[in-house]
Amino acid sequence: MKRVLLSLSMILALSACGENQKSSEEAKTTETEDQEISTREGLEEQPEAEAPETDYEHEVVVSGLNIPWSFTFLPDKSMLITEKSGELFHFKDGKKQSISGVPAVYSRGQGGLLDVALHPEYKSTGWIYLTFSSEEGEGDGGNTKLVRAKLNNNQLTDIEDLYKAEPNTTKGQHFGSRIVFDEAGHLYFTIGDRGNRDENPQDITRDGGKVYRLNLDGSIPEDNPFVGEENAKEAIYSYGHRNAQGMIYHPETGEVWLHEHGPQGGDEINIVKKGLNYGWPEVTYGINYDDSIITEQTGGPEFEDPMFYWIPSIAPSGFVYVTSDKYPDLKGDLLVGSLKFQYLEHLELDGTEIGKRTKLLDGVGRLRDVREGPDGFIYAAIEGTGIVKLLPQEEEASN
Repeated sequence: MKRVLLSLSMILALSACGENQKSSEEAKTTETEDQEISTREGLEEQPEAEAPETDYEHEVVVSGLNIPWSFTFLPDKSMLITEKSGELFHFKDGKKQSISGVPAVYSRGQGGLLDVALHPEYKSTGWIYLTFSSEEGEGDGGNTKLVRAKLNNNQLTDIEDLYKAEPNTTKGQHFGSRIVFDEAGHLYFTIGDRGNRDENPQDITRDGGKVYRLNLDGSIPEDNPFVGEENAKEAIYSYGHRNAQGMIYHPETGEVWLHEHGPQGGDEINIVKKGLNYGWPEVTYGINYDDSIITEQTGGPEFEDPMFYWIPSIAPSGFVYVTSDKYPDLKGDLLVGSLKFQYLEHLELDGTEIGKRTKLLDGVGRLRDVREGPDGFIYAAIEGTGIVKLLPQEEEASN
């Protein structure tokens, strides 16, 4: 086994699974402290993402943010931005205003205020969807919750509870969570395994380690794969996931794609399919943080193989399929944020095959989310910086 020994602080250990825990109590939710970063026996490390011939410049659009977890654009091109700590901001005309009425979050470990997304027909409905960690429900601690609400005069109103994972747990890891919509009136969202890998992901009677599909009002579609199965969580659409923090609706194929954190090695991109089992933890390309083996298996006939996997892990967060003409060399490809290595990864895409990997904005900071705005520009959320705009190269040349 090839090993590179690194003396890591707690922050870097947490970075490997996309985390920012500070206190010693919170640190107990991670696997190890000073860990070896290793490659699993028999699996070669992939070539490192390359530096581009000409990198992109960026400009800060929204500053003064600590951990901007997600953001989206309103029809007037202003932004809604979630801070992991529990604040929701409205950024308009160069001013950032805090929105009141945001539900209380269970702020522990990776938990907090997570994703934000607009109803596909927001102009006529006004619905805004949020995921966050919540203490509501059975047991101590918290679990992931999905709500929708309306925005009136910088206040959330008409809040409706759509889904709450059960039971609560005081573990601080793997809440997910991302939201996307298809073109048939469905909402998909993710919940991680909540640190209970040996029970949650493979059990459809339990929440955690799943992709869920709901109607836009929170009701369960009649054609969900486990409707009618005894004791099943009928909102489940696929299972056997670890912790997905990036998800897109592919505009060309009509499929939902996600990426998810592996353990040490084995981050994955998966195409989400109805009722399928993606294997965690029965199969994985990763290993434990103490270098012990989770399983010898990387696949099997009963499991759906990943479209792509990373070794070593990049700790992926945020995901976009580029459609904009402003970036000819990125159009039709994927962009993924790296929390661990602090860059924006460009993955060249040919159908479902990943080709060259390039690191953009190298060293910019822990990149939490990436979106294509209604103006065609690419925007990224960077911890400790805020929201930045990727400048097209012809625009850089003219500056």
